[in-house]
Amino acid sequence: MALTAINKRSYGRLLTRVLPQVITSEAENERMITELEKLDTRDRPLTPEEERLALLLGLLIRQFEETRYALGHAEPLEALRVLVESRGLRQRDLIPVFGSSSVASDVINGKRALSKTHVRKLADFFHVPASLFL
Repeated sequence: MALTAINKRSYGRLLTRVLPQVITSEAENERMITELEKLDTRDRPLTPEEERLALLLGLLIRQFEETRYALGHAEPLEALRVLVESRGLRQRDLIPVFGSSSVASDVINGKRALSKTHVRKLADFFHVPASLFL
């Protein structure tokens, strides 16, 4: 994404509203994710200022999650298990991702491989890069 010139006053108003900062807790991370999702679900193209804010929020979220959930070299199934455990989730919490409890069970127990659709949905669900599950 090529960054274009921004209106500093407009960007300043966005920063004041969102108050992005180094993330140090799950609550702050969830707040930043919510703000990023607000930008991501706009029914119009983002302004240059909103694009810049989205980039900043993405970097802050990625930095927090990479240090909190150091999974860079984990196998996909192990990464999934760590994410589920660290967030206090149960198998049934993954039904929206897998479509049924039996598929969730099969994947978690290593009886079924992750499909491309599962990988995409898991990345969205956990707010992590899809490459973590490949």
